[in-house]
Amino acid sequence: MASGVAPVIEERAAGIAVGLGTDGPAGSNNDLDLMEEMDLAAKLQKITKMDPRALGAKAVVEMATIEGAKAVHLEKEIGSLEAGKKADIILISLDAPNAVPMYDVYSQLAYALKASEVETVIIGGRVVMRDRKLLTIKEEEVLAKAREYGKKVEASLK
Repeated sequence: MASGVAPVIEERAAGIAVGLGTDGPAGSNNDLDLMEEMDLAAKLQKITKMDPRALGAKAVVEMATIEGAKAVHLEKEIGSLEAGKKADIILISLDAPNAVPMYDVYSQLAYALKASEVETVIIGGRVVMRDRKLLTIKEEEVLAKAREYGKKVEASLK
């Protein structure tokens, strides 16, 4: 949004939990791809600091998981896979060319993998997507409604 780059390194060093996520088309460059946001966040810090080690892959993955949960005071409920927490997990295909070879899982998540590699999504222990097919909504109906809203928004801008 051209509002600058947050001083993530300094905030994290001060003990401030810094979360990373997506919030919709305007704030997420229209794609809601958390892996892309991790890539962008890490690279922006490297460029801003002129230091290739400024924000490492593990730190940026933590910002998208446990640190994000801490930032919204939900670390006891979400953000990591632990007994008693909500069972939210994604299963990612490692058969795509950009997933091979895998030397470091954090680097792969932060820099190479994309949302398109997500095969299965489990939220609260419930499978909501399997084999890239949404199970809880009728995708065609949602897309039709989104197109309808898009036309209304476009008309209102004229």
